[in-house]
Amino acid sequence: MMASHIHSLVMLVMVMLATSMIPSNAKLTRHFYDKVCPQALPVIRFVVEQAINRERRMGASLLRLHFHDCFVNGCDGSVLLDDIPNFTGEKTALPNLNSARGFDVIDEIKAAVDKACKRPVVSCADILAIAARDSIAILGGPHLWYNVLLGRRDARTASKDAANTNLPAPFFNFSQLLFSFNSHGLNLKDLVALSGGHTIGFAKCSSFKGRIYNDSNIDHSFASSLRKTCPLSGGDNNLAPSDSTPAKVDTVYYRDLLGKKGLLHSDQELFKGIGSESDRLVELYSMNPFAFAKDFKASMIKMGKIKPLTGNEGEIRCNCRKVNTF
Repeated sequence: MMASHIHSLVMLVMVMLATSMIPSNAKLTRHFYDKVCPQALPVIRFVVEQAINRERRMGASLLRLHFHDCFVNGCDGSVLLDDIPNFTGEKTALPNLNSARGFDVIDEIKAAVDKACKRPVVSCADILAIAARDSIAILGGPHLWYNVLLGRRDARTASKDAANTNLPAPFFNFSQLLFSFNSHGLNLKDLVALSGGHTIGFAKCSSFKGRIYNDSNIDHSFASSLRKTCPLSGGDNNLAPSDSTPAKVDTVYYRDLLGKKGLLHSDQELFKGIGSESDRLVELYSMNPFAFAKDFKASMIKMGKIKPLTGNEGEIRCNCRKVNTF
């Protein structure tokens, strides 16, 4: 008991010392860790690269964690908090339950970066933002690399209800999608560009079963092939690739939409062939990977600025899964 108390005191002193050295300005900046821990970003990149080398799908999972974090009360690391007897986090919300993954990789990153910095100085919220950027660049190439704005702090609260309410569902129509993005300060271009994150990864049968059996705006042979993976009854956890090159960040996702081969109902809602602004963006990105890269990076930076905790708000967690308790 005494040893545990001493350990808690030591951790408290470390966090207080680390916090006193962190810039206290309330704005996110690309140079936030340059002085307090210049090795932080290279260490994070190394661990992300190792994780993706072990499993290519992990890049999509890390990108999704950042998205699911930012869309629920801002980019504050709340998605990482575990449920405990007197605290309910966001992991058991319907959009995350048995779906959100990569938490062990975040733990790896946190341990490595705290060791390199000799103290807990990098927030879990910033780790999510950096890991998402690194995943995109590793799977898509250097033209998709961008400077992440940093300086977020970690929430001490989470909201399962907000996660259930604020995350766009795979069955949403275009109006619902746009409303969801608008409510977070994002516009139509952000919606179409950020949906391009579905260029990597897989989706569970339960998220696209309604589309392949009920939608009319779908290529017949594409639907037929998916029905083998996703039977009308059962198989809800079976996986299908988000596009035909699920381990590579490219513009195949948009070309698939032109051919009515969007996996999710919400994907295909971006292209209906009616000459809308959304249609024109899908057509542009399908033909011009540099236009997609430019807009995607800008929208990722914009999303990363959704209601961050800065300055003296929140905390720097010692463990990304739980709030500091000392």
